[in-house]
Amino acid sequence: MERIILHCDINNCYASIECAENPALRGKPVAVCGDVEERHGIVLAKSTEAKAAGVQTGETVWKAKLKCPELTVLPPRFDMYLKYSRAVREIYYRFTNQIEAFGIDECWLDVTGSTKLFGRGTEIANRIRTAVFSELGITISVGVSFNKVFAKLASDLKKPDAVTCIERKTFKRIVWPLPVSVLMGVGKSTAKTLNSLYIKTVGELAKESPARLRRSLGKCGMQLWEYANGLECSPVADCDVSSPVKSIGHGITTPSDLKHNEEVRHVIFALSETIGKKLRSNRLAASGVQISIRDSEFRTHEFQCMLPAPTQSSLAVSRQAFCLFSKKYAWTHDIRSVSVRAIHLVPHGTPYQLDLWGDALRTSKSETIEDAMDKLQTRFGGGVINYAAILYDPRHYSFCENSFH
Repeated sequence: MERIILHCDINNCYASIECAENPALRGKPVAVCGDVEERHGIVLAKSTEAKAAGVQTGETVWKAKLKCPELTVLPPRFDMYLKYSRAVREIYYRFTNQIEAFGIDECWLDVTGSTKLFGRGTEIANRIRTAVFSELGITISVGVSFNKVFAKLASDLKKPDAVTCIERKTFKRIVWPLPVSVLMGVGKSTAKTLNSLYIKTVGELAKESPARLRRSLGKCGMQLWEYANGLECSPVADCDVSSPVKSIGHGITTPSDLKHNEEVRHVIFALSETIGKKLRSNRLAASGVQISIRDSEFRTHEFQCMLPAPTQSSLAVSRQAFCLFSKKYAWTHDIRSVSVRAIHLVPHGTPYQLDLWGDALRTSKSETIEDAMDKLQTRFGGGVINYAAILYDPRHYSFCENSFH
């Protein structure tokens, strides 16, 4: 039996929810933006009217206002957006329990087993779309197809408040003429690589030699070839299934640019302290560390390396992250933001080969100390005990939690 997969996407999510909460904003250019004083002053989401005026997600607030002087700028209210997201999913649950979230505003639904109750895929999509608008006052776009990749692509083809279907018998006619960048998994870098191979459309990608794609893009090349040929077949996760934690990261845009190593070292330590807590609470250990640096020219530099041994220690993660930074970053510009990520996670206690010249005992002691600190903080509050280095400069540690991936 052919699968029927829906991809539901809340249109202009944050801005639409703000308009639903305040109907006076409907029909006006609206943008939800970060805090300018905290140097998060970029457009996070915009209404259709703001988009028509040229406002783009990710651009600075002052640029957006130059394009659209009448723009209404609102601060984000993430708790409210999460409430709406949950309410939308409750509507989805009326039609299936196979729902896989893809961010706060997108979900895949497998409605293959629901057709006898609710009709064809497009009928179910329209019933969901109508229910979301009538009950919550926001619109969604729904893609209907036989796999997740084409369902997501279909939802992007026609917005807002629309249903688009890509069937197996028609996908070549609809999808193959499109630019290769429309495929899930094709970012700027991958698109550039594909264009250098004279692959500019999805159809050209589908007809390309898999061996050549593997040579240029590795496993990703083979995966994209399968996507282009409609061969993607991954299941939609059941609503009760939790995705495994693949990495744990933390980042900050500092209120002022960092200008020397000592400032960066303290920021990395504070970030790593939070990562260590997440590792311990999830009973995981990091086998590697990754850092991401954004300089004052908004260029991003990413580096990663393996740790000597899997660890939960904040100190061990911090030491390796700063060592990596010191070796790799050339200080051509001051630093605007720093992120640290624990990667290659394994269950805590996983056996590993000891290094004769390593410092396993020191790391083990750090883990024991930090575990005791966690227990004290849980019982008496976060301020009862901490590393002195965390108190170095509290301006840098106004973190925005978004740690799991």
